Amino acid sequence: MIRFLSFTSGSCGNAAYLGYGDGETEHGILLDAAVSPRTLRGYPDFRPEAVLITHDHGDHIRSIGSLCKKLTLPVWATTAVQDALLRHPASREYLIPCRRDFNLSGENEVAPGFRVRAFVVPHDATETVGFRIVLPDGHKFVLMTDLGFVTGEAMAFAREADTLVIESNYDEEMLLGGNYPPELKRRIAGGAHLSNAACAEAIRECWHPGLRNLFLCHLSGNNNTPELALASARNALASIGVAPGAVNLRVLPRGIATPLLNL
Repeated sequence: MIRFLSFTSGSCGNAAYLGYGDGETEHGILLDAAVSPRTLRGYPDFRPEAVLITHDHGDHIRSIGSLCKKLTLPVWATTAVQDALLRHPASREYLIPCRRDFNLSGENEVAPGFRVRAFVVPHDATETVGFRIVLPDGHKFVLMTDLGFVTGEAMAFAREADTLVIESNYDEEMLLGGNYPPELKRRIAGGAHLSNAACAEAIRECWHPGLRNLFLCHLSGNNNTPELALASARNALASIGVAPGAVNLRVLPRGIATPLLNL
């Protein structure tokens, strides 16, 4: 059984749990680190054995210091991000014994049964990666968040995914008509985040019959709504003839945990 739960997704914080087991023994990992050990104690069945970091913006690493200090979890990130975390007040004091650097040219076994390929995506952080995670039963879980556009490598992984978590950050009309300062609008639309329209185009390009779960992540609280993001994704699927209900489509909400989902 493969289980997934998003604790929070968006600029308010990003963290999720991915686990597998047979009902008696479970292995699990955390995807990004905006969840505290205290919150994790509310999920006694979860057994995270590592933390995977996409990049070093605060909404993804907020609790990294406490996860290292209190749980001593291995922290996996690229070498460039690890070096940045050593200088960051949220993590520098406790990171060294937990540090694990991704090999970007191959798979990394970050915990028993979790084979992870980290791939670089465009974003305005020190360095940003997505993940292709292969589980023991062959299930391929792909996460791509905080990216200005979908690279060829990211698209290749998405085309093989059983579960795809992809950013659908902003509605273009809401962003352009909103009250953000011009420089922030340029940052968001100029290569930092993926719009609903860009996400929809990626869905059209990567769709394949083996895709079971499609989760939209990192929605803006000011320039998007769950309804707009879902409608955009649904229209993309319908435009290529995918029947309603053929894929489990949902939004990962901001600041609220999802139910525990069986993938």
